[in-house]
Amino acid sequence: MKITFDFEKPLADLQLQIEKVKQVEDKNKLDMSATIAELENRFETTKQEIYANLTGWQRVQIARHPERPYTLQYIELMCDDFIELHGDRTVGDDKAIVGGFGTINGQTAMFIGHQKGKNTKERQYRNFGMPNPEGYRKALRLMKMAEKFNKPVITLIDTPGAFPGLEAEERGQGEAIARNLLEMAVLKVPVICVIIGEGASGGALGIAIGDKVMMLENSWYSVISPENCSTILFKTWEHKERAAEMLKLTSTDMLKNKLIDGVIKEPLGGAHQDPVVMAATLKKQLLKDLKQLKDRNIDELVTERIDKFCSMGVVIED
Repeated sequence: MKITFDFEKPLADLQLQIEKVKQVEDKNKLDMSATIAELENRFETTKQEIYANLTGWQRVQIARHPERPYTLQYIELMCDDFIELHGDRTVGDDKAIVGGFGTINGQTAMFIGHQKGKNTKERQYRNFGMPNPEGYRKALRLMKMAEKFNKPVITLIDTPGAFPGLEAEERGQGEAIARNLLEMAVLKVPVICVIIGEGASGGALGIAIGDKVMMLENSWYSVISPENCSTILFKTWEHKERAAEMLKLTSTDMLKNKLIDGVIKEPLGGAHQDPVVMAATLKKQLLKDLKQLKDRNIDELVTERIDKFCSMGVVIED
């Protein structure tokens, strides 16, 4: 097990004890199996307790784990084949958003998602998963292509937000995201959206209008990050843990508030603990949703999609 966060320190301590006992056993040729078994049982119990009672901030930390699977890894693990498509046919090819046709159990779908990076060089290449306007325009071009060929759209969301640079604003960042919201709402094919990591603000929402919107268990989805929320409310980042609780950004909170349609279980400790199992679980859910949506009347589906999003956050006074 790879320990990263402060709240996992009890597990690290127990793991260290287990290793030390095993070393003593090997060195002195003693039978320490009972002690090892007791420590391993305590490790599993502690592990269950810690991950069953995670705070909002702790889930944000897990969602940002550097070894958490990203879009291309999920596509590789789930799809029989995948053909990546590039460019928005106007400005260029934004590397923060990837997309293309993929086959999942014999069914072809258009996969679109944010892509971060596993190391510093790759993160810079992918702009840390923060798309420019051409990224959202590329995504829309691919959605329209899927609509043309009557193929469902599957989006995987994982971004700290749309790129906030001056050049992005000059090229129409707000308009590009708004256009996607409008077009996705009336797209005449089934649309499934999954938040696989971070779902921050309009940068996430720009590819997250769908018939089914799901979240992985330890992902987060909010109009703003806890750090930025803390900065606005308290003039410092130091209250980010409090802000995370106030924002109600976890998958459990989002489902409770009827802002998503379901939560997909992760391996204990997070998706990074076993990406293969996580991809298999995600694939199973996608196949289930595709089967449910493919035979629906498309006009009814679009109407329900619009109604679902229009009903969010509406206050009705008597």
